[in-house]
This record gives sequence, C-alpha cells and structure tokens, in this order.
Amino acid sequence: MQQGLSLIELLIVVAVTGILAAIAYPSYSEQLRRAARSEVVGLLQDAALRLERHRVRTGQYAEGDPALPSGNRYYSLHAQRDSDTFLLLARRLPHGLMAQDRCGDFQLDHAGVHSNLGSLDSSEQCWGS
Repeated sequence: MQQGLSLIELLIVVAVTGILAAIAYPSYSEQLRRAARSEVVGLLQDAALRLERHRVRTGQYAEGDPALPSGNRYYSLHAQRDSDTFLLLARRLPHGLMAQDRCGDFQLDHAGVHSNLGSLDSSEQCWGS
C-alpha cells in the first residue's frame, strides 16, 4: 500500500496550481486597476463639487481654500484655479499598480470636460461612461 504523494503527483499539483495562477493573476490585476480608476474619478468629481460649492459661497474659485482631497495610494490630485476656472489633474504615482496603466493621468475642468493625458484608450472607457 502506497502512502503519501509521489514526485510525479506533486509535480502535477504544482503545474496545475501554476497554470491557474497564470490565468487568474492578470484578471485580478485588471480588476484592481479598474477599481483604482473608479476611485480617482470619484475623487475628481468630489473635488469639482467642493470647488463649485466654494464658488457659490465666495463668487470665485480662487478665493479662500476649500479642503480638497489629496489623492489616493495610486494617484496624487492637483488643482489649478483662478477666479473663473479650475483644472483638476490626477497624476499616476511613478510606482505601484497604476504606474503603467493604459488610461494615463486624469483631468477634469470647470466645464465638466474630462480627458486622459497619455491614454491608450478612449476617455469614455477610462472614466467608466
């Protein structure tokens, strides 16, 4: 009677595990990227809403300093604003999951126009429209 696993059986288990991991990991990584893109779109829209509320109260975007989100662990958020306009830019951090993302950096202005700098995909695909 044989007890335990033979070397062949062990190699088969390792090979099957490796094949499953090779198939699952890219899909998992893409889901993480999509979640990070959705999060940064939400941050940009939240920042735009805060700036619009600030403009309603003060009459301009530049006066005062409304608290804006600074970003997340994959993107840093920057705001350029004057009295009548603003431009929000979410830049990918140079390391980590989103460093080589196909959507590039995200940009949103006061008119609601959104775009992606350095994108390989259309803006609608990256913004989830």
